[in-house]
Amino acid sequence: MSLSRLTLAQFRSWPRFDLSLDARPVALYGPNGSGKTNVLEAISMLSPGRGMRAAAPADQARQGVGAGWRIRAEIGGRLVETTAPPGARREVVLDDKPAPQVALGALMRVIWLTPAMDRLWTDAPEGRRRFLDRVTLSFQPDHAEAALTYDKAMRERNRLLRDQVTDPGWYRALEAQMAEAGAQMTQNRRAAIDAIMAAQDGGNGFPVARLRLMPGEGFADDPDVSNIATRLAEMRPRDLAAGRSLTGPHRADLGANWGADDMPAALSSTGEQKALLLSLILANARALSDQPLVLLLDEVAAHLDADRRAMLYDQIAQLSAQTLLTGTGAELFAEFGDRARRLAVSRADGASRFAEHAAETGSDRP
Repeated sequence: MSLSRLTLAQFRSWPRFDLSLDARPVALYGPNGSGKTNVLEAISMLSPGRGMRAAAPADQARQGVGAGWRIRAEIGGRLVETTAPPGARREVVLDDKPAPQVALGALMRVIWLTPAMDRLWTDAPEGRRRFLDRVTLSFQPDHAEAALTYDKAMRERNRLLRDQVTDPGWYRALEAQMAEAGAQMTQNRRAAIDAIMAAQDGGNGFPVARLRLMPGEGFADDPDVSNIATRLAEMRPRDLAAGRSLTGPHRADLGANWGADDMPAALSSTGEQKALLLSLILANARALSDQPLVLLLDEVAAHLDADRRAMLYDQIAQLSAQTLLTGTGAELFAEFGDRARRLAVSRADGASRFAEHAAETGSDRP
């Protein structure tokens, strides 16, 4: 078990939330807008980055409350606190000592699935890159450092392009940094794809995907430092005309096909796309069975029939991950039986609250 206690103060709709957790899945149910997803978002903030909604810290505080917000947690016996004081950047404290956000990735892996991700296969490649990089981070926490190095060098290169600088000497050092960091990003992404594909289970009622990394125009299938640097140099005239870097690992895409007909995910039905995405999330969790892991599934059961819900819950019960799910009604979690805890979430006067209910009778549990 990774996360043994979670406490929120002034986070989103929650003036306060305090819950001790065990290894059982937790199902939060209640009307839309009651605050269920806010709990999942808070847990996602216990990982590096801006969480499952990619929100600015100021937007996560309760409206009309000027005290900022605080998230406290016990993770593997360690005390973690992340806060956002009013007008200040987010801070992380680990065992009462300031720590960088990247330290969170070493404590616990957090992966999630949200309704916005249902459009993964039909939206622009940017969304698929974000998805792939989150998956990659779950395996390689240092992937963020390579991505930041690449992004910083690219921003400097883009500044030269916008200023119409033509002297190649100004570009070589930046392109060398982009090539080295970009090759590491590509290697990390490929390793994550291989791990996901190896962990898929064709017998669990969800489709098995064939994933591929598409590095972009003019790149080898597995670009190395030399290939990336050469391509960046070749692209300078076009990039100068555009005023930005038009090619590189920042333009890579994730492809997916499935089934006997090798059906592209983008051409599949909405239900098939959802099932395919669920399959990848479950595979991600299985591939991390040796790591402390929390799995967040927001409104995951809304478009699944009872049989597929039962298959999903059976898979969740077999995972080594702690899992939290949300849904609008208790009936969506009936197939869990007594394997999961149930929290009924409600909201009044702008404040969320919860009560734990028993699976058998629906009565309040002491």
